[in-house]
Amino acid sequence: MSAGGIRAGNAPRAVGHYPHARRVGNLLFLSGIGPRDPGDDSIPGNEYFADHRVRKYDIQAQTRAVLANVRRVLEAGGARWQDLVDVTVFLTDMARDFPAYNAVWAEHFPDPATAPCRTTVGIAALPTPIAIELKCIAVVADDP
Repeated sequence: MSAGGIRAGNAPRAVGHYPHARRVGNLLFLSGIGPRDPGDDSIPGNEYFADHRVRKYDIQAQTRAVLANVRRVLEAGGARWQDLVDVTVFLTDMARDFPAYNAVWAEHFPDPATAPCRTTVGIAALPTPIAIELKCIAVVADDP
């Protein structure tokens, strides 16, 4: 059983031609979610040179923002934070950013026994000047 794509009105628009999420049965699959601000598309913690290249960024600010955006998409798809079961995290600088990102993750998921499974992957780049993106799967309760 497959439903149409889900668009979360309070999340940043998709960068490409895809939905924020798609529900299939009781599984909710989120497209890659980044930390962009839903209101103005800015990236929290980024500072730029005059030519718009990123001068520096704050991985903790971006991690908090991406987790907030994931929550928005989950809610639009009928899921809750605790319904997350699997998260793939993409970092553009694993060596530099993993400890700070991991600390923010622990704030949001303090009990490893109830946290979603997680895989963190270091990558060269993302399609916008962000340092983190999450790909998530959640289990949605059956409709009453």
